[in-house]
Amino acid sequence: MAELNGAMMQYFHWYVPNDGSLWSKVDSAAKELADAGFTALWLPPAYKGFAGAYDVGYGVYDLFDLGEFDQKSSIRTKYGTRQQYLDAIKTLKARGIQVYGDAVLNHKMGGDRVETPKATPYAQSDRLNPKGWLQEIKSYTHYHFPGRQGKYSNFEWHWWHFDAVDYNEYNSGDGSTVYLLEGKSFDDYVALENGNFAYLMGCDLDFQNEWVRGEITYWGKWYLDTTNVDGFRIDAIKHISAWFFPQWLDDLENYAGKDLFAVGEYWYNDVNTLKWYIDATRGKMSVFDVPLHYNFHAASKSGGNYDMRRILDGTLMQQRPTLAVTFVENHDSQPLQALESVVESWFKPLAYAIILLRREGYPCVFYADYYGAEYEDRGYKIFLTSHRWLIDKFLYARKNFAYGPQYDYFDHWNTIGWTRLGDENHPQALAVIMSDGAEGSKWMEVGKPNTKFIDLTEHIQEPVYTNHSGWGEFRCKGGSVSVWIQA
Repeated sequence: MAELNGAMMQYFHWYVPNDGSLWSKVDSAAKELADAGFTALWLPPAYKGFAGAYDVGYGVYDLFDLGEFDQKSSIRTKYGTRQQYLDAIKTLKARGIQVYGDAVLNHKMGGDRVETPKATPYAQSDRLNPKGWLQEIKSYTHYHFPGRQGKYSNFEWHWWHFDAVDYNEYNSGDGSTVYLLEGKSFDDYVALENGNFAYLMGCDLDFQNEWVRGEITYWGKWYLDTTNVDGFRIDAIKHISAWFFPQWLDDLENYAGKDLFAVGEYWYNDVNTLKWYIDATRGKMSVFDVPLHYNFHAASKSGGNYDMRRILDGTLMQQRPTLAVTFVENHDSQPLQALESVVESWFKPLAYAIILLRREGYPCVFYADYYGAEYEDRGYKIFLTSHRWLIDKFLYARKNFAYGPQYDYFDHWNTIGWTRLGDENHPQALAVIMSDGAEGSKWMEVGKPNTKFIDLTEHIQEPVYTNHSGWGEFRCKGGSVSVWIQA
């Protein structure tokens, strides 16, 4: 489980170099990450994808190949070898950092042999009304993993373990069709986009099939035994029957004899849908606070014309804080990615102050926001600024000051703030103030009479002194955030 005031990092972005160095890098960085205040890392998918060493990990081919077998033209994955991965996890855990594996369970890609089942074609945009008759197709639905030769699991995947595919060799140029395999239906309890959003890509696992459920549960136990991770980030959950995960997590927790942390990626900008999912999964999983990300995105694009009093409206942080994993940006929303919805650089410090210094939610810092990033794709050059200096300040404040009662001052269109009054073990107070427009100030109560406060961000040099009632007039610059702590 996440610890009090814990903070995780998503330790990768889509374009980290595919030179096999990431596991070694995180191994070397373990001490400085722990010292900075990170208590958990979400590491990228560690198994072989269909593009081998070039695969980010979401085009999953073999869940049991953690960079050990010569498959898909490489032994290592994009991030390194099996041994490097296991060594990195051991080092991180020795430093007191939890590790969450990335579970991509929705689909498989890069099958080893073709099979010729019958299937009914549907348009990608309409999964309710077939656009043709049952017909023979030719698709790569047989996975027997020749490089692994049955080590760890001798399960072979065939077309009957999937419910739909998007490739038919008889019509190979067509990217607009989903083929529902004979005798199958699209999974239930999934997102309703396109009529039914069970099918996403590749060969879609059929979770109505008990052999599939059995193999995925067996894999989960094997993965826990092999890696000793503390939990999972689960990919693409809106495409998988919601009833599966409570069963899966119960089985794994009973097997491991410990609680596992789990956070699911349900990418949808509507808090009621996310609350439905949380209820449907019996509160067994946290969920990424996608609506909060979109609020940050909108505020950052509004040039000071966003109503900051509304920044938390319609978010899990506001409505289901105990199961909200809050984030500013991730590998899907970063520039040039599938769900691109960039939070502009000037606003990121404000957004990180919100997720790191408030009481609600479990914050996740994005690798590219911490270290910066530079990459090129489709002819575009992208430069992402490192916000590490300020994020480290916020992590320090989170670790030492962000405790106890929280008083909100969300009472001005541009300038908002809040205070944390401290608790028995962390008696010092904190005041946060930010503006997306002109510079601002605000009288706020910190409960510390006649006390000197300084701006941890160093944006404002002059200290603030509270009055005899424990109130002070705290300030911030325009388009900026200041974090005031007891001197």
